[in-house]
Amino acid sequence: MSTAGTKEIVIEVSNEREAEEAAAAGATTLLYTGGAPPNGLKARAKVLSLGTELVPVKVAKPSDVEEIYRLAKTGVTSILVEPGDIKIIPLENILAGLQGTGTRVYVKISGVEEAETMLGVLERGVDGIVYRPSSPSEITLLLDLARQVRRVELRAAKVTDIFDVGMGERACVDTTSMLRYGEGLLVGSMARMLFLVHNESVGSKFTPPRPFRVNAGSVHLYTMGPTGKTLYLSELRSGMRVLMVSKDGSARVVSIGRVKIERRPMVQINAETDGAPGSVTLQKAETIRLVTAKGEIVDVTSLSRGEEVLVWLSSKAARHMGMEVDEFIDEV
Repeated sequence: MSTAGTKEIVIEVSNEREAEEAAAAGATTLLYTGGAPPNGLKARAKVLSLGTELVPVKVAKPSDVEEIYRLAKTGVTSILVEPGDIKIIPLENILAGLQGTGTRVYVKISGVEEAETMLGVLERGVDGIVYRPSSPSEITLLLDLARQVRRVELRAAKVTDIFDVGMGERACVDTTSMLRYGEGLLVGSMARMLFLVHNESVGSKFTPPRPFRVNAGSVHLYTMGPTGKTLYLSELRSGMRVLMVSKDGSARVVSIGRVKIERRPMVQINAETDGAPGSVTLQKAETIRLVTAKGEIVDVTSLSRGEEVLVWLSSKAARHMGMEVDEFIDEV
C-alpha cells in the first residue's frame, strides 16, 4: 500500500487559542503569524514563521517564477507560493524548474477544495500546503488528504467455497462520484483479506446501471478508509469518505452521499491466497459482482469454486480501532 508521499499540512494560526485548537485537531505543523509563538507551543507542534522557515513569494506574472528560481539558487530551502488567479500552470513550471535543487515548495490555498489538486500537480504535487481553516473538521480533512492511499497491491485469490447463509442486512454505499468500470470497494469479513466488489455501472436485463453505487455486502464487513484505516460498513454515513480501488490497484477517495441498509438473502464466499484464508458475505443477486484475476467482472450467482478473484492482503492480520497492530489474532 502506497500513499501520496511525505506531504506537509501547515495550519495558519494568529493567536494562542487558534494554535491550541489546531493542535487538538491533529495539526502537527503550524504557521504562526501572531508575532512570537507562545511558550510551550513548540513542544506540541512544529512551528514555522514567514521569512525564515518559509520564504513567501506572490506569483502573478512570469518574473515572479524567475524570482523563485533565483531564491532556490541562493540556498533557500522552503518557498511559500501565494498564487494569483492562475494557479496550476505557474505551479507546474515552478515544480519542473526546481527539480533536483532540494528546495521544497509550499502553496497557500484559500479553500480545502483546492488541496487535492495542489497535492497532485504535475503528478508529484507540492511538498506542502498552507491553509487558515474555518473549523477543526477542515484540518481533519486536509490531514486525510495528505495521508491518503494512492495505490494498493491486488493479488489473485482462489475461491474455495460458496454457500448461502440466509437473510441478513447489507449496505449499499451510494457515492457522490461517477464510478468507472473496474472500480469498487475493498471489503471482507477479516481485515487480513479484502475482496474487490465492483460498482453497479454495469446494469442487467432487469435493472438500469447505478454508476454511483457499490452494493458492498453485509454490515459486519470491513472496508478501507482514505488513509488505509478500516471501517465497518455499519459505521458508514453520508458525508464520510472511503477508498475506491481500481482493478489495476490505483485508488481514489470518494464521498458517501447515502448508505442504504436493507434485509436481503446473503451468500458467503471463501477464498485463499498464499496460504491465507479470507471470506466475504454479499447479497445474493446477479448485480453483485467481484473482479476476476483477469480484470473481468463475475456476479456472485455465477461464481464457482476454483475461480480466481482480486483481493488485497494485509501485512498484519490484527486491527485495533481500524489500525494495523502487531498482536495474535485468530479469525474464522
